Amino acid sequence: MKLTLRQMQIFLNVVSSGHLTNVAKEMKLSQSAISMSIKELENILGRPVFDRINKKLVLNEVGRAFYKEIDPIFKKLSDIEYEFKNSENKGMIRVGASTTIVDYLMPSIICSYMSSYPDVKITLKEGNTKEITQMIQEGSIDVGFVEGFVSGSDIIKEKIGVDELLVVTSDKNLCEPCYIDELAEKRWVLREEGSGTREVFLNYIKEKVDNLNIFFELGHTESIKSILMNRECLTCISKISVDNEIKEGKLHQVDVKNFECKRDFLMIYHKDKYHSTLFEKFLFFSKKLMMQMLESENQIQFKSK
Repeated sequence: MKLTLRQMQIFLNVVSSGHLTNVAKEMKLSQSAISMSIKELENILGRPVFDRINKKLVLNEVGRAFYKEIDPIFKKLSDIEYEFKNSENKGMIRVGASTTIVDYLMPSIICSYMSSYPDVKITLKEGNTKEITQMIQEGSIDVGFVEGFVSGSDIIKEKIGVDELLVVTSDKNLCEPCYIDELAEKRWVLREEGSGTREVFLNYIKEKVDNLNIFFELGHTESIKSILMNRECLTCISKISVDNEIKEGKLHQVDVKNFECKRDFLMIYHKDKYHSTLFEKFLFFSKKLMMQMLESENQIQFKSK
């Protein structure tokens, strides 16, 4: 496309005024610059759009058709420019979150945010911690929410809460008090490699367990819970993801001695990310709400004990 927005603007101003002198004064340009812009526009279109009558520019049949097409487009672009210059709460935020956060925290956060800021659109991508970190580094999302270890000097990390991992099963026979190494030979279902849950758990037990009997790996927490319901096996999982099942007696927390496996929930973004007012508002809102949700969950857990 060879036409420029500046040429369109000058064309429309000349149509409105009819005199190059008036347009030049309004736009603070020289008359020759206005004349040159009109000639360039006509060269691009391949034919004149004005008739030169009595030292005045008058639209001809080609110019009238061109004006009919250009005028609403330019007005729309002007409206868009005005809206974005004068509205801090308009735009799109691309969010990524790891599985646990997507399933149990992000829906409430996004719905609450969009209720407060209806002109903001939010897209949400799911992945494990490794995948979300990679999306941040590639620039395919603006902000990520993960649990686990995040490396890279180009990533800014902010702690927004603490989560506890529990060893759970549906088999009451596996719930007797024990140490973690006594469960190593039992059948374990874990998340796939790259998962923050898996990484934190295996790192926590590495000095106590030489070889964990992992018989199944799955990419989603809900799939793991489904397997637990139908098999005599164990998993290590976020407490917020199994709270209901434990209350309902579908799953049981194993009483593992000296086992306090916790991890940080992190908000991450690229160090070179531009911090618009819209972006800053979303960070503040989501961080505050997520911390409140996690604190509420911890209080409920504490009271239930």
